[in-house]
Amino acid sequence: MDIFEKYNLKRIINASGTMTALGASRVSKRISDAMAQILPEFIDMKDLQKVACEIISRLTGAEYGCLTASAAAAITIATAACMTGTDFYRISKLPDTQGLKNEVVIQKGHSINFGSSIAQMISISGAKCIEIGEATSCGSYHLIGAINENTAAALFVVSHHTVQSRLIKLKEFIRISKKKGIPVIVDAASEYDLRGFSEAGADIVIYSGHKFLGGPTSGIIAGKKEMVRACYAQERGIGRGMKIGKESIIGIIEALEQWNERDTEAIRASEDKRIQFAYNFLNNIKRLKCEYSPDQTNNPITRLKVVVDPKISPLTAFELSVLLAEGEPSIRVRSHHVDMGYFYLDPCNLIDGEMEIICDRIKTLMENPINKDYKTENLVDIAVNHLKLW
Repeated sequence: MDIFEKYNLKRIINASGTMTALGASRVSKRISDAMAQILPEFIDMKDLQKVACEIISRLTGAEYGCLTASAAAAITIATAACMTGTDFYRISKLPDTQGLKNEVVIQKGHSINFGSSIAQMISISGAKCIEIGEATSCGSYHLIGAINENTAAALFVVSHHTVQSRLIKLKEFIRISKKKGIPVIVDAASEYDLRGFSEAGADIVIYSGHKFLGGPTSGIIAGKKEMVRACYAQERGIGRGMKIGKESIIGIIEALEQWNERDTEAIRASEDKRIQFAYNFLNNIKRLKCEYSPDQTNNPITRLKVVVDPKISPLTAFELSVLLAEGEPSIRVRSHHVDMGYFYLDPCNLIDGEMEIICDRIKTLMENPINKDYKTENLVDIAVNHLKLW
């Protein structure tokens, strides 16, 4: 009996991308073998973090690096580090920030919800989140005016969730902050670029270890030596509940090495081939219109945008996405925009044969949306149940 049968778990085909709610990414045998090898052993955790530091530094170009439980945890830890440095008295007092610089400036268009709130991750440390500008507009004068004697850090978010235009660009954001003597944290959780943000001058850069890197759940902190040391020191304070285990550290070490050795062109060609197949297949369904969609933050990935024509389609984009999720196996599409009449197919976590299954299921549902397996009248309840814990 395999693990799915033992615990009555539903198998999933993930066309949504590197989503934490779906376990983020496939972990290779190389990574899982390394994790299994260290699990029954004892190890000095500082030694493991030192090895991680060396490889993070080598691959990102940053001076130092360390690992924590997740990218979300890393935001809290980095914020705390900017307030306390390596002063263990200050670390022990958090989230009490009395007497400390305790404001973190962020553009309002970057104050997003990624499953939780960026502002909440900041405030867990005891800091105040200071949003500047408007949701769709922020100028340099907003940042210049907001920085004061209480400013501990400035946070820049790189994500498809953020507003993509009319905000302060990264280089200008860093230039202004540096001129004011304020450290810059860059949240690049789901980005391929491991070097560009440090090279641009960021003091701390945060990555997810379990998204494009394909490792176990973790957060990677890369940056200036003293800043990273202050981040690691938070394990003596509020970061204690965010610490990472030995198996995940060794898993990320292997994931980083694997990432560095990957055949980028072959991976891209394989992903593009799957998207090309879906484009040709689904565009033959009259009620659907498909188009290629490059990644919004310039990661080297192309997704397929699937638009459902509400005038002639038996299903809306919302209904189709829910029915796909309810099938066996469950198919999860990138459904952030279903209320606008479309969703995306993301190829980065698909393996051979899965895109064909997805396209066949979409065709079947569009031709026969109500049958013995699917009932549309309770779709809202079904969708809500996907969000419930138990």
